[in-house]
Amino acid sequence: MSAKGLSVLIPSRNEMFLLNTINNILANIEGDTEVIAVLDGEEQPHFGRRQLRHWDESGRVILISCKEPIGQQGVTNLAARTSTAKYVMKLDAHCAVDKGFDVKLMSDCEKDWTVIPRLYNLHGFDWKCNACGNRTYQGPKPDKCTVCNESRGFEMVIVWEPRIKRRTDFARFDNTLHFQYWSKYEKRPEAQGDIADVMSSVGACFFMHRERFWELEGLDEGHGFWGQFGTEIACKSWLSGGRQVVNKKTWYSHMFRTKQGTDWGFPYQISGNQQDRAREYSRNLWFNNAWPKQVKKLRWLVEKFWPVPDWNELPA
Repeated sequence: MSAKGLSVLIPSRNEMFLLNTINNILANIEGDTEVIAVLDGEEQPHFGRRQLRHWDESGRVILISCKEPIGQQGVTNLAARTSTAKYVMKLDAHCAVDKGFDVKLMSDCEKDWTVIPRLYNLHGFDWKCNACGNRTYQGPKPDKCTVCNESRGFEMVIVWEPRIKRRTDFARFDNTLHFQYWSKYEKRPEAQGDIADVMSSVGACFFMHRERFWELEGLDEGHGFWGQFGTEIACKSWLSGGRQVVNKKTWYSHMFRTKQGTDWGFPYQISGNQQDRAREYSRNLWFNNAWPKQVKKLRWLVEKFWPVPDWNELPA
């Protein structure tokens, strides 16, 4: 079988919306595109046989199971090693995509580019009151209906549509290398046009040539299980002498979760120490200009987008 044009790489650990994400991708691809999803720390995929048979017949979905969890960077690298496609696109397991997103991205990507599609927040689901039918926007399951005051239970109703008014084109990192939104950047002259330079991203989605991914040494598993995706990809893309851009001609939509430990929270426990470790690893790497493949310093990147909020002075 000939190599695909694009492999969509999905790292997944206890992700309840992975099925919705994969089906949405399959409904919107227009090119020779496949999905490679890695179930991190799961022996068997939690899908029905009918769904698996449908995916097998499509020839577009590869599911890989890891008995022991290896973390987001590790499973993304594993998926990329499985791919033989010309392009790869990392995507979180709770996302929707634009119609023809794959063709649009493949038609606008130079060899040394990292491309971030336009980002919208995802309206994934509502909670429907079993008593009166009132619907509550996604979040932890309500204890009681705010309309009828009943507590007979709630049904999850899938919506899976982008919130068009909640758009992100530009992002950055602050002077601790932590992700920040940057909506004010849109007003700059250099931010105009369908393709524009972008300093960083949330890390939920990025697209590039597969060979380029490995030129950048994939994702650095020294960060640990989770964290600093966007900063790592941004710094590697720019400091290697390449370019990172936002493509406003297509989009993806991402479901943001905030409350850990609930039915709406992060799908597995991440301690504050683990997050701090990833950030400290990232700071040591980039503030010390310690990545062997970089040809430019972090100072150059901050200066390129100067002035940058939270940065009172350029790094060394």
